[in-house]
Amino acid sequence: MDEITWEEPFCGEGASCFRLGTDRDGNAYIAIAGEEAHPLTDSRDALRTMILDIKAGKADHLL
Repeated sequence: MDEITWEEPFCGEGASCFRLGTDRDGNAYIAIAGEEAHPLTDSRDALRTMILDIKAGKADHLL
């Protein structure tokens, strides 16, 4: 796996903290902070859509 550049963790109130990352090929990753060795991967657009939906309250139960 290419080296992943991780962003600062996003933490919801009373919930786990998640981190987003990208590799040199533009692949996007998401992981629970502290468990970056086992990230989920998908397209950047899929992850962006999921996060925007969560922030918009469409899926707040995920956080």
